[in-house]
Amino acid sequence: MDKIKRQIAELESEMTEKDFWQDENTAKAVGQKYNDLKTQFEDWQKLKSEADELLSLSKISENDEELEKEILNKFLQLEKEFNRLEFFFLFSGQYDTGSAVISIHAGTGGVDAQDWAQILMRMYLRFCERHKFKTKILDQNDGAEAGLKSVVLEVLGVGAYGWLKSENGVHRLVRISPFDAEKMRHTSFALVEVLPDITEDAKFEVKDSDLKIEVMRAGGHGGQSVNTTDSAVRITHVPSGLSVKCQNERSQLQNKNTAMKILRGKLHKYFDAQENDKLKKIKGDYQKAEWGAQARSYVMQPYQLVKDHRTEYETPDISRVLDGEIDDFVESYLRSKVVN
Repeated sequence: MDKIKRQIAELESEMTEKDFWQDENTAKAVGQKYNDLKTQFEDWQKLKSEADELLSLSKISENDEELEKEILNKFLQLEKEFNRLEFFFLFSGQYDTGSAVISIHAGTGGVDAQDWAQILMRMYLRFCERHKFKTKILDQNDGAEAGLKSVVLEVLGVGAYGWLKSENGVHRLVRISPFDAEKMRHTSFALVEVLPDITEDAKFEVKDSDLKIEVMRAGGHGGQSVNTTDSAVRITHVPSGLSVKCQNERSQLQNKNTAMKILRGKLHKYFDAQENDKLKKIKGDYQKAEWGAQARSYVMQPYQLVKDHRTEYETPDISRVLDGEIDDFVESYLRSKVVN
């Protein structure tokens, strides 16, 4: 609590500077962090106060069964609240408390992989709905027969990136294919890429001279004014070769702004990899969506099991997981990072 208190005081000092509002994006980000820390501090204060009260009650509860029962129930409530608050300390990364962008790409497996990409999109949409995160489809490329070749989702909410960064990697599905007349078992892959939603106050500079910007006519289902004007935008960062395309907004300017936001997230990962000497080959996708690279496996037949290969956490309840209840996988991943 002392650490949070110091952080609040530092932000308060920063917010009183006379040129604080000159950069509106940075000011909003600082203001949001300030509000989040104040809420967190108040929650911990309330928990401490209730725990002290419970401790006092426990000293006079001897031989009072009703009071002991009341204390036990209150303790269980406080323990649940403590676990909730403690969980947010696992969000130790620079952008963990911010919003996120999720890209899903169908990999090896043909139409089954495209259907798998759509199943994953539904899983994440249900997860976000449960956690009251707002979602928006930024770009979508439908499969010819079924499913999705790729989709990009924006997830807005406090802690969205911290919650979802565990999903980064290749997801493998084993099932009896609904697209196979012989009802054979098929293995499909999809790549999930989770990026932080980074505003212009990022630690690196994106020079205009390093960008190649192309405009084109949007594809897909579209809507009013979509598919009739050159509103789609692709931005390529020439030095790294990273490229982002956005087409779901109505105007070219909106698509450009959204594409830049995603590109900053990609560049954050790119530069982080360089700093940690872990840069491999970054040209669009960070891993190939195929055998040997999976972060998590989902097996429907001949048995049911979801297993995270990074933490060894597993559950046989695949239907619950695909319905968006991935909290246990997220927590086991975050705790493993703290231990490591």
